[in-house]
Amino acid sequence: MELREYGNTGMKVSTLGFGGSEIGSNVSKQNVETLLNTALDAGLNVIDTAECYGDSEELIGDVLTHRRDDYYLFTKCGHAAGVDGPDWDAKVLEQTIDRSLRRLKTEYVDVIHLHSCSEEVLRQGAVIEVLQRAKEAGKTRFIGYSGDTTDALYAIETGVFDSLETSLNIADQEAIDLTLPEARKRNMGVIAKRPIANAAWTFDTLPEDAYPFVYWRRLQELGYGFLAGNDVQAAVETALRFTLSTKGVDTAIVGTTKPNRWQQNADLVAKGALPQELYDEIRTRWKEVAGADWTGRT
Repeated sequence: MELREYGNTGMKVSTLGFGGSEIGSNVSKQNVETLLNTALDAGLNVIDTAECYGDSEELIGDVLTHRRDDYYLFTKCGHAAGVDGPDWDAKVLEQTIDRSLRRLKTEYVDVIHLHSCSEEVLRQGAVIEVLQRAKEAGKTRFIGYSGDTTDALYAIETGVFDSLETSLNIADQEAIDLTLPEARKRNMGVIAKRPIANAAWTFDTLPEDAYPFVYWRRLQELGYGFLAGNDVQAAVETALRFTLSTKGVDTAIVGTTKPNRWQQNADLVAKGALPQELYDEIRTRWKEVAGADWTGRT
């Protein structure tokens, strides 16, 4: 698997990373053990999770402690998620960071991201100070911001973060013009989340409250030719390679509960950059169709 320099951190990350949200509920420890070890064996070296992903942190700690040197471990904080107190409270934040380390069975993580907090919260400064103290204490090697739109832009412009995690895919391209250029100027590491747009095109219809609905609706309007037909694997390949062909993206995190999916995805990204003509067609279509409200999906 291709490795890319992760900004100024010195880390060399695999272009494909593991997103831990889907293992947070109704997945057995045995299945998670198979899933994660299969991912590492396929060449992935980034595992990303969060304090509010159910049992995700605890399961990762339970099954991968013995391979801690084989991967970079990222988590996110900000939501109380069971700790007494409100989201974004400094004391709550400190407690959830310590809880994450206990759950993950590690003395440190490689990056802690603020989990999609608003510009208003960032401007108050307290949450940033908590992360900086965690870094000084050795609880994390680097600090980052996870989020989208102008909130992410403000976070980048503070100059205090080493890492950006943001939505980017064939149905979510605001970041390409809004935030990625600024992140590149500061040599931040960049993670693309939702890199295959939740495979929203595979649904015939969706209720408006369904998680992939916004992407599904956008893709209906975009009408990309490569999504026509029944070859889901080919469409996934184009979508994933589009995301990883975007300048400034270092790794794309994908969530799954299917162990065999990792080698399949590794084979797809091994094909390298999307042909420039196809990449440009996707970008051109987005610029033709995207409305002003087609902002990044937090």
